[in-house]
Amino acid sequence: MIPVFEPLLGEEEIENVMKALRNNEISGTCGKYIDEFEKKFSQYCGCKYGVATTSGTTALHLALACLDAKGGDEVVLSALTNIATAYAVVYCNARPVVVDSEPVTWNINTNKIEEKITEKTRVILPVHLYGHPCDMDPIVRIAKKRNLYVVEDACEAHGAEYFSREDKKWKRVGSIGNIGCFSFYSNKIITTGEGGMIVTNSGEIYEKARLLRNLAFSKDVRFRHDYLGFNYRMTNLQAAIGKAQVDKIDKIIDKKRYIAKRYSDGLSSVKGITLPVEMDWAKNVYWMYSILVEGEFGISRDELIEKLKEREIETRTFFIPMNLQPVFKKMGLFEGERCPIAKELSQKGLYLPSGIGLKEEEIDYVIKTIKEIARKKG
Repeated sequence: MIPVFEPLLGEEEIENVMKALRNNEISGTCGKYIDEFEKKFSQYCGCKYGVATTSGTTALHLALACLDAKGGDEVVLSALTNIATAYAVVYCNARPVVVDSEPVTWNINTNKIEEKITEKTRVILPVHLYGHPCDMDPIVRIAKKRNLYVVEDACEAHGAEYFSREDKKWKRVGSIGNIGCFSFYSNKIITTGEGGMIVTNSGEIYEKARLLRNLAFSKDVRFRHDYLGFNYRMTNLQAAIGKAQVDKIDKIIDKKRYIAKRYSDGLSSVKGITLPVEMDWAKNVYWMYSILVEGEFGISRDELIEKLKEREIETRTFFIPMNLQPVFKKMGLFEGERCPIAKELSQKGLYLPSGIGLKEEEIDYVIKTIKEIARKKG
């Protein structure tokens, strides 16, 4: 089976972990690698500060907690995303408000954000889906106009870049809003197995995030707690892996983009397959090479998935929109909410094997197989 993704770890990661083990530096409160990883990755993103966490989900939760999101507040977010994005809002007792996707990059439709904003809105939370940046200029403009915070969910987009037409310069995602959130789960562009990080240019947010991440221990009296804190510490062992991964991130992204180009060149002639785009204001890192299976292809997305599986090719479907999630319906959220573009994308979309360990012959086999299926259904 050609897996949809496998992490690629090397001797550098092993050496770092062994050094941490030999020094008994295994927890989230001791060891050099935590600080080094935070500094190295945040600087890569174009931010002054980084705070490592246990996951992308806890990074999102910590970010919202730092902005005092609470009951009665609303957070406007992308409808099409991993459920962790909306979970983080609910964990704060705030109310998630979804905005439909736009059909080209599949990201949040910036033309529909402002109509969802009320006097209760506190944060806009766009998601850089599958590695392509959102169009951030309109989002930042709306946030400034309405005095809102912007938290970027960049969990799938490490190293992706956005050209701000207003600032006339390229910026890495995560550095554009008030806080950027990343995941280092095993299938992400760089990994620590599990883990996450928030990045920011605000010293105030940084200090608060460090406090809340570690159970909010008082600086004056250790076991006194003035705030509700969380145990969201990344271990030094994970950070040891992360530091080595950051050193490889540009090579990993180059490989991702090479895989995407090879897929796009090979599949561009297949009718009924919509390929991912790269807007002229964006650098897509193609976290997963994602396609849409249109009616013209002749069989459904799910039928194509089964046929690829029969030929030992693993795939994944797109996310299910937040307004269609049963867990949120039980909570009374998103009643009557319709996001037709996000729904259509979730029904048509899948991603192909996208691991950086993919061999050229494996990519070519996937392309060849899809073409053969297309000919047979024709």
